[in-house]
Amino acid sequence: MRLYKQLTGILLGASLFFSCEETINPALEDADPMLVVDAWLNDKVEDQIVTLTWSQPYLQNELPPAATGASVTLTYDGGAINFTEDAGTPGTYRWVATEATSKDVFGTIGRDYKLTVSIGEETYEAVSRINRTTPIDSITFKFEERDPQYPDNSYTAEFWATDPVGKGDTYWIRAYKNKVALLKPSEITVAYDAGFSAGGNFDGVTFLPPLRSVNPDEEDENDNPISPYEPGDSVYVEIHSVTLAAYNFLNEVVTQTDRPGGFAELFSTPLANVSTNIVNTNPKGTKALGFFNVAAVKGMGKKLTE
Repeated sequence: MRLYKQLTGILLGASLFFSCEETINPALEDADPMLVVDAWLNDKVEDQIVTLTWSQPYLQNELPPAATGASVTLTYDGGAINFTEDAGTPGTYRWVATEATSKDVFGTIGRDYKLTVSIGEETYEAVSRINRTTPIDSITFKFEERDPQYPDNSYTAEFWATDPVGKGDTYWIRAYKNKVALLKPSEITVAYDAGFSAGGNFDGVTFLPPLRSVNPDEEDENDNPISPYEPGDSVYVEIHSVTLAAYNFLNEVVTQTDRPGGFAELFSTPLANVSTNIVNTNPKGTKALGFFNVAAVKGMGKKLTE
């Protein structure tokens, strides 16, 4: 009888909650803008880019303003490189790499790098080490006649790779469908060795099946899932080495952004700023957001044919 009363109370409370709908415009306190640093560099022979923006109010529905006029420098044992702000893209700072310069700057596993950003009266620093990654052995497509996750006659893809022996490797697995990056929160995949976390004890083995999946999360106009790939589509997969701090940062990004909404959000972890390795050299100065990582990258692509 007591259980019945408890369940009745819960149901009545829920019905009252859903029946009383009212638009609420919360009065949020204004906060001073903070510098946001987006600096994910790598050893690929391509232009390296650091993007600087200013934070903005949570409910403001527009692109964040660019942080212009900064000085951006990367230093390492043996040298330094300067990033130049794009004339046509404010807030985008670029270093143009060639095959020779890229190998010279980013060709040493275990090298430490320091990013320095000076803007206005503030100077920010961040440190990252370029860790080892692992090559991709192959990419396979699978035809599913009755996959419960997708409609009938669907094609899915996965990559095959082996984590090198030695505990503590952390990775960001980045996938592209038809040259478009898969960056939805549900499509971001990070790995600790060949598993999900440090406690998994999956060192030196093939990446676990869920991590190997490189399928876009797409729906039709009726919000029904569609086949991840069709004949003629291509997939490209990269394994980026990341520091442990960057691995934790990406996990926090997924947690904060991959939120289904609805009644369950009442019991979710509140939104909060994710961690950062960007530090103001003045302890009393304005803090910053964002992250800096330097990655070694291995990649492979494949096209789905009939």
